[in-house]
Amino acid sequence: MSHAHHFDTPQGRRIAYHKHGGQGPCIVFCGGLKSDMEGTKAVHLEAWAKAQGRAFLRFDYSGHGESSGTFEEGCIGDWHEDTLAVVNALTDGPVLVVGSSMGGWQALLLARVMPERIAGLVTIAAAPDFTEDGYWASFTDEQKAALEAMGHVELPSDYMEPYIITKKMIVDGRNNLVLRDRLDLPFPVRCLQGTADTAVSVATAVQLLEHAQGPDMRLNLVKDADHRFSDEACLKLIEEAVTEVMVGS
Repeated sequence: MSHAHHFDTPQGRRIAYHKHGGQGPCIVFCGGLKSDMEGTKAVHLEAWAKAQGRAFLRFDYSGHGESSGTFEEGCIGDWHEDTLAVVNALTDGPVLVVGSSMGGWQALLLARVMPERIAGLVTIAAAPDFTEDGYWASFTDEQKAALEAMGHVELPSDYMEPYIITKKMIVDGRNNLVLRDRLDLPFPVRCLQGTADTAVSVATAVQLLEHAQGPDMRLNLVKDADHRFSDEACLKLIEEAVTEVMVGS
């Protein structure tokens, strides 16, 4: 396995990444909350891109994987800054963004600030606004009180150790919501969503499709696929979505 490269963001965070050259637009993979760039989807898509002669970039947000910081220190806005810095520093010209779960939210934030750079967008179980509509909306009065008193709460995860959700993450999330105001996506968009996903609902996928404004948006619901969306059939669907967006861009 090749060693990661690193660079320092304008905010002083040290970001780990893997990048290889090839034909553009460069495919940029944005991972999920507490995931990292060694995940199945990121590594598989990189191998596919290499085989296609396509430029590809995967990276770890601060507090994730091999990048600096701790998860508990971070928030949506910090990871947006990381994503923006990665794209500005490591790519030229158009990019095709693939966002998984929280990475889907990051991809939408990126598209909002630099639509002229985005050739297309593929989301996989995108989780926009989840800090507000998922976490905060489901917190009990006791959890909200604990968040205020201690600055964090612990939430169980189906996939790893409990998430430490901080007051900072909730408050910052409100400054980065994308489903409240107009969201223009003036490029091809393909949204992939499993019906057996227990972390992101089909309703969320439909809400994103209905809310965003764009000339070429499609939602592909996959029966019985879960949040990982990483079995052989799902990985093939990701490849097909990326290809379709490239052709349409």
